[in-house]
Amino acid sequence: VQLVESGGGLVQPGGTLRLSCAASGFTFSSYTMSWHRQAPGKERELVAGITSAGGSTKYLDSVKGRFTISRDNAKNTVYLQMNSLKPEDTAVYYCAATLIPTYNFYNYWGQGTQVTVSS
Repeated sequence: VQLVESGGGLVQPGGTLRLSCAASGFTFSSYTMSWHRQAPGKERELVAGITSAGGSTKYLDSVKGRFTISRDNAKNTVYLQMNSLKPEDTAVYYCAATLIPTYNFYNYWGQGTQVTVSS
């Protein structure tokens, strides 16, 4: 099983990034997928989630209206479009997979990708 994140980097405030998470080794289309982040000295938090068929999404209040989660089950990939980025969005971003769409247990985690928002 692998979850491989990509697309992180350094961006100026107000900028845009698109994260991707490529999955393999499990039946991607059966899993709820989510993005999480962890900033230095802080606990990991759920940023966004999307159910297996994409019919329902969930967002952290502070990213609503700026971030969009989507998935392509044909490509076994989940995305996080991040617009209007703020310095407080700086963190390591992880994707995760769960069979239980309650967002309190995860079967698989990726290794993370760094997002830094700074001028």
